[in-house]
Parts: sequence; structure tokens; C-alpha cells
Amino acid sequence: MNNLSPELAAEPLLFSWDSPRRRRAAFLAFLALSLLAHAVCFYIFQVVYPPTVTLLPPPARVALITPASEEGRTLLRWIDAEDPAVAFTTHRAPEARLRALPKVEHVPSYHAMEPTLKELPRFEVDSRAPDTQPPAAVPFVRQKSASAGAPIPTAVSFSNELDTFGPAIFPELKFVASNGETPEVIRFRVAVSRLGEIRYCFPMNSSGDPGLDEQARLYLTRCRFSRSDLAGGKPDASLTWGIATIAWGSDIARPQASQPSRAMP
Repeated sequence: MNNLSPELAAEPLLFSWDSPRRRRAAFLAFLALSLLAHAVCFYIFQVVYPPTVTLLPPPARVALITPASEEGRTLLRWIDAEDPAVAFTTHRAPEARLRALPKVEHVPSYHAMEPTLKELPRFEVDSRAPDTQPPAAVPFVRQKSASAGAPIPTAVSFSNELDTFGPAIFPELKFVASNGETPEVIRFRVAVSRLGEIRYCFPMNSSGDPGLDEQARLYLTRCRFSRSDLAGGKPDASLTWGIATIAWGSDIARPQASQPSRAMP
């Protein structure tokens, strides 16, 4: 029994109660179209655009330019023509020889100016007897050099740092060289104590004779200074460093060469 009024029956329902067959058909149609589109795209990209094939680079080749072929000779001629060093170089003429003198005609000097001939002196016969003492060169008498003066003594000097100790007292000087060469000036770095004694003596250079260097070192260690200062405490409490210079003179004893003994007949 239908109790609904005709107004309510004419209004649409809130939910659709139609059969879902139309929706299924539309879904199947869209699915078929999608499959067809995928198949077409797959066909186009597989047939029209084939996959890219990677080709390996060609192997390296070395070509030698030699005049054995016409192409090689042409390229070598072009290289020689385009060389800037050759373009800025002065070339000799093909007919000119290496170090050849220019072709200049020699004209003697007597062709331009006739030389003046000298007359021969008159021939005179000297009947006099030859002189027993003919004129000769003037004899040159060489004067003897003056004898050498006194020998130059060996000098010992100290630097300004050691002036506070007063003048030095030197022992007897006697040096003997081991060779005949002239020794060079030698310098020592010395350390002087408060007693005026040289505690340390180090050579700064060599005179060229090792034996003479050792004699000079021992000579300096025996030197004493006239002034001493003991007010500061112990003698070795402080050392004053300076430089001692020995300028060799001509009073150094030289080694005598041994004369070979003569054989008895």
C-alpha cells in the first residue's frame, strides 16, 4: 500500500538506484582505448625510432710524410714555403759559391801613378886596411841591486776588545816553516781570562803550512797581558773574546835542502 503523496513521488531520489552496467561498459571502453594507445606508442618507438647502436672509435693511425709519394712531396714543399725562419733568412744566390770572393778586377797601383825610381849609389872601392877595432855596440854595465835591508819581523796584533788588558807580553819568537812558500796572514779567535791569560785559541784560517799554524797557536797560548782584573771574582768567571792576527815576516826559518853526497872515485 503506497501512502506517499504525489508531490513526493515526483521529486528525484537522493541515491541513484540504476543498474551499474553502463559504468562497467565505460570502464572497459577506456581500458581498451588505453591498451590500444600503449600498443601504438610501443610500435612507433620500436619501429620508427630503433635503439641507438654505440660504435667504437677507429683505431689510432700514424701517417709518415715521406717524399716517396706526390702528396708527401707537395706537403713538404708547402711546409718549407711556410717556415717563418726561412722567410726571414738571407739566402745566397744559387750561382754564388760558399765563401767566394766577389768578382773585382785587380788594378795595380803603378797603373794610376808611376813610381819614382831611385838611383844606385856610386860604386867606390876602399883600399884602406880594415880596422882592428871596428865600432861595436856600447857595452851596458848593469848595476848591482842594493843589498837587502834588515829582515822584516813577524808582527802579532790583537783586536780592540782586548785593549783593556794592556799591552801583551810575548815569549821568544822562533818559527820554522816546513816549505819554501810564503805563508799567508793567519787569524785566531782567542778568549782572555781576568788573569790576562789566553784560555782558548781557535784558528779562523790557515797560513798554508799546517806546522806553522800549530806553532802560531802555541805561541799565542804562551802570551800574557800586563793588566789583570781579579775584582770580579774567579779568574775564569768571565772570558773576553777577541781576534789575534799574525802577519809573517822574513825572520821565519826556512828548511834547508839536503845536498846529495858526491860519490868517491
